[in-house]
Amino acid sequence: MNTGASSAPALAAATVAEVGDAARACDVVVFPPSCYLIPVRSTLGDSAVALGSQDVSSEVNGAHTGDISAEMLLELGVTWSIIGHSERRRDRGESDQIVAEKLEMALASGLRAVLCVGETLDERKAGQAHQVTARQLRAACASIREEQMSDVVIAYEPVWAIGTGVSATPQDAAEAHRMIRRELGILYSPELAQAVRIVYGGSLNAANAAAILADPGIDGGLIGGASLKAGDFAQVIRTAAARGQPQGRL
Repeated sequence: MNTGASSAPALAAATVAEVGDAARACDVVVFPPSCYLIPVRSTLGDSAVALGSQDVSSEVNGAHTGDISAEMLLELGVTWSIIGHSERRRDRGESDQIVAEKLEMALASGLRAVLCVGETLDERKAGQAHQVTARQLRAACASIREEQMSDVVIAYEPVWAIGTGVSATPQDAAEAHRMIRRELGILYSPELAQAVRIVYGGSLNAANAAAILADPGIDGGLIGGASLKAGDFAQVIRTAAARGQPQGRL
């Protein structure tokens, strides 16, 4: 819940300007609050920066007050949606089952999806990091066919490294990404596990992007606070583009 009616399109315009040609070297997607999707879409114009939604309903339509459907999003020019963000799981009690239903709906409707998985600090301290992440991944992908996974980006969010004062190291991120690839290999195939993009979402910013994105198993970032400053966001994107690694977030 950041930006406003004037600052959201202004930030989008500044992002397009700052990113420049780097947006053609890797995928860049901005995810403004849903009430600002229309002005941000207008601002993005025909630039290479795509538009995404922070959430999507698991229902087609009907009596679901406050929700926004995949069909509605597509009509607004949205091409991506975040599914299962840690804050949705925490603040709105989204279960693995709800996340799975949202992912299935998004893909069936023609949206591409950023599927978020990751453990909390308590889960990590209990030695359950890999078990939790693998469980979330298995649940979300239970009804997703292998050919659909080309429209899915996995975002590893170590919840314990977001606003806790505990920092994730590049080694932490790389280890988690390797585990997710192993799990994808079991769920689908080794070939798919190598092809699916896995991005890092734990307080990635201009200062640590080079170190984290240097690992070949980390395919980009899901950017939070750093995306609220166009220059910082653009620096992360340029770092990713220089390594041929995709995915950004506003």
